Amino acid sequence: MAKGFGRPGMGGMGGINMNMIKQAQKMQQDMQKMQQELQEKEYTAQAGGGVVEAVVTGKRELKSLTIDPEAVDPEDVEMLQDLIVAAVNEAIRKADSDAASSMQQITGGLGLSF
Repeated sequence: MAKGFGRPGMGGMGGINMNMIKQAQKMQQDMQKMQQELQEKEYTAQAGGGVVEAVVTGKRELKSLTIDPEAVDPEDVEMLQDLIVAAVNEAIRKADSDAASSMQQITGGLGLSF
């Protein structure tokens, strides 16, 4: 083995490995911070022209559901159910999209999936 090769502080592979480890640790810290921030965010979506509104958290939990009384038709409960499902699913899609976008920024397109 060449003199100094692979020893930390002596150039060679040791220096590269330390740099990679530091970068990985920074990325991990950034990801943890970003995940915490995302969990605290809220995402809102509407359906039926705004008669149903759903708010979900970054944890993908339904926080609130608002239904305009005009959307309540005892003769057409299925329509209201569909509007609720559509609003909740769209709010969850927004949360997922925001999380994926944030992860892409941190990982720099390394192709990591979370």
